[in-house]
Amino acid sequence: MKRALISVSDKTGVVDFSKALVELGFELLSTGGTKKTLEENGVPVTGVDEITGFPEILEGRVKTLHPMIHGGLLAKRDSNDHMKQLDEQGIKPIDVVCVNLYPFQQTIAKPEVTPEDAIENIDIGGPSMLRAAAKNHEDLAVLVDAADYETVLFELRENGKVSKETKRKLAAKVFRHTAAYDAQIAEYMTELACEEQPERVTYTYELKQQLRYGENPHQKAAFYKKPLGSAFSIANAEQLHGKELSYNNIHDADAALQLVKDFDEPAAIAVKHMNPCGAGIGASASEAFKKAYEADPTSIFGGIVAFNREVDGDTARQLHEIFLEIIIAPSFTEEALEILTNKKNIRLMTIPFDGAKKQEKMLTSVEGGLLVQDQDSFTYEDAQITIPTKRKPTEEELKALKLAWKVVKHVKSNAIVVAGNDMTLGVGAGQMNRVGAAKIALEQAGERAKGAVLASDAFFPMSDTVEAAARAGITAIIQPGGSIRDEESIKACDEHGIAMIFTGVRHFKH
Repeated sequence: MKRALISVSDKTGVVDFSKALVELGFELLSTGGTKKTLEENGVPVTGVDEITGFPEILEGRVKTLHPMIHGGLLAKRDSNDHMKQLDEQGIKPIDVVCVNLYPFQQTIAKPEVTPEDAIENIDIGGPSMLRAAAKNHEDLAVLVDAADYETVLFELRENGKVSKETKRKLAAKVFRHTAAYDAQIAEYMTELACEEQPERVTYTYELKQQLRYGENPHQKAAFYKKPLGSAFSIANAEQLHGKELSYNNIHDADAALQLVKDFDEPAAIAVKHMNPCGAGIGASASEAFKKAYEADPTSIFGGIVAFNREVDGDTARQLHEIFLEIIIAPSFTEEALEILTNKKNIRLMTIPFDGAKKQEKMLTSVEGGLLVQDQDSFTYEDAQITIPTKRKPTEEELKALKLAWKVVKHVKSNAIVVAGNDMTLGVGAGQMNRVGAAKIALEQAGERAKGAVLASDAFFPMSDTVEAAARAGITAIIQPGGSIRDEESIKACDEHGIAMIFTGVRHFKH
């Protein structure tokens, strides 16, 4: 008689699976809660302790860690020596293993979880059995996912055995599962130990969506989600309407979210190709979007718009007039949804803004490596502000400077933003020299640059950017300062009556 060992914390489908195995002539072995569940449902089952001749000890911490179990898992069936040793020790081979693990992830997700609770939910016996069975997958089938129960049963019924191909796929899934399980434990324990930069890091993500393609149609791509990651994430957004997200949609939506969360007042952010093309603030979402649209009515076409307030009917009517890929907001009124869903392809998404302040590490892949850094969460309020120019900014200029400084942090370097006190007027992004970025932003602003302000993500290496700003009519500038030639820029500002703020903080973005 073939043997199956079943020990699961997730009981989904396990009774029906076990009954089917019994009908196929399997003897079932089990432990603890699983054994009790099977017995209550009339499934014949033998306790592991009856096989080992050793009781569970240490509050169930030691149950299956025994040669009578692991010998049956690890013995190679085509090895006469292995099979002889099993026979000498009275050990029977195990042909099917169905195990899933203590719910560590669910435990640490609880707000009130203690380290003691978390550690107690680190499974030891389960991963040991899974790894042993997966290592020896040539000779047995190992399951860690209830979604695979029917596949195994089908092959057993049709062929009397599980195919080599299926066993290998199941084994690969087991090793992915145990690796992810250990990665979460390692991450939790590393945080608990307050280690900032450990000698090695392992992150785990779960498949959320298979994408049609990547940045371009010839590139394959998929979207993965971090378990227990930030709630304020495009990975956790709820899609209410429209087509599936694409690779570029996800990138752009994340860029829009990262900027809009920096605003406390009602704000609307328009993004194209990872850069904000328009940002507006106002007394309402409708007013904020009007400003964001007016900032650059050309680039917003086919873009993504993110709000930090509910989208109402008035806002929806404005949005409906232009072609947009995605609209993201905390919520939509029924009227807004009725208006916007008339366009079948537009993606409408909601996201909980109450999770916006959680800071996660930023991971950037490079060929053969991974860069890990903190998020750039530094704000104007955190800066050590100095004003080196003779003229100080007015209250209106200061309001505009703060807006420009928030936005320029999210623009690809070299970055320049021209703004009024409630909207951006020009954005120069991703240029190889700073004055080139300034020229783009000032040209976009045009006549609106007169009386406006300018923000730079990094210091001015020379005074040419100030001179360009002065010619366009800029009246105030905000930048980090710190160049060995700062005095040249200060002198140029003074000559043109421009107020300038130094923040002492650079905001490069690559």
